[in-house]
Amino acid sequence: MPALDEGPVGLMLEPEPGFVETPQIRNVIARALSYLKAGYPVHFSGPAGVGKTTLAMHLARTLGRPACLIFGDDEFGSSDLVGGQFGYRKRKVVDNFIHSVLKTDEDMVSRWADARLTEACKSGFTLIYDEFNRSRPEANNVLLSVLEEGVMTLPPASGEEESYLEVHPNFRAVFTSNPEEYAGVHKTQDALRDRMVTIELTHYEEETEIEITMSRAKLNRPDAARIVKLIRALREHSPSKSTPTIRACIIIGKVAKLRGVRIHRQDKGFREICQDVLTSTRSRSPATEISPVGLVQQTIPITIGVAVPKQTPRGPLQRAPKPVDTRGLVEKLMNRCC
Repeated sequence: MPALDEGPVGLMLEPEPGFVETPQIRNVIARALSYLKAGYPVHFSGPAGVGKTTLAMHLARTLGRPACLIFGDDEFGSSDLVGGQFGYRKRKVVDNFIHSVLKTDEDMVSRWADARLTEACKSGFTLIYDEFNRSRPEANNVLLSVLEEGVMTLPPASGEEESYLEVHPNFRAVFTSNPEEYAGVHKTQDALRDRMVTIELTHYEEETEIEITMSRAKLNRPDAARIVKLIRALREHSPSKSTPTIRACIIIGKVAKLRGVRIHRQDKGFREICQDVLTSTRSRSPATEISPVGLVQQTIPITIGVAVPKQTPRGPLQRAPKPVDTRGLVEKLMNRCC
């Protein structure tokens, strides 16, 4: 870790090998870059697993400036963004010029260290604030003046001659966030959201997901297409349409290639991998939506043509629905898609 007095440190992002650029992704990147070049922060919003952080990092690489990364945290305070007093500097002077007289002078002062937001504002770095709505709204209040007026308010303890810092003209900011109904996520204040250009991201089209799976898992097109088809079929039966994500495609592909198994429904190893990865998927949607048990009950009639009573909302005195094995659903979809 660099010493506190070495000055601002930005991360120079190297080009990412294998980054997939389909027409859909190029469109998103072009729109985001136009907003950033015009001086407006970009906010990627969407469910987990749609590539928000990957796109944010790619934008930072494209801009060609050092980047500062911040990851949202519920424990954050404003000092975690601006800076604070961390440690002390002790100085002791011993004067023994006259042998019979010993004179000492000792003092101790606190040390101020800039946090990453301050470093980015001072040096014109690109700020990537990942999952910023996991931080409490009051911790993010400092961003209001930074994004609108281009000014950061500094506390007196910072040691700066002025209590305001003018934001560097090359400063750019990219934010990502998960939906507010996710666990551990705070509601974003409207004033902060109004200062951003929000691009809503959803799951990519099938061709893009195939290209990503091929690139990340090093698979050929037919194998990647089978995995993507399975994931998309399972996703269609989810009430929120959000799980499983492209991450499941990559995990299944990588592990299958590592183990040397065939991407085929008749391969026992492939079936085991799919069961392990996909049956652990749980709905990340609000509690008011249908449970995983209800999801399976609604999916089985579609996949195997068996009539099952539709799940009704569960009241406080209603008996819980009879559990259904989620593994059976994955098995049926593998037979159909792989």
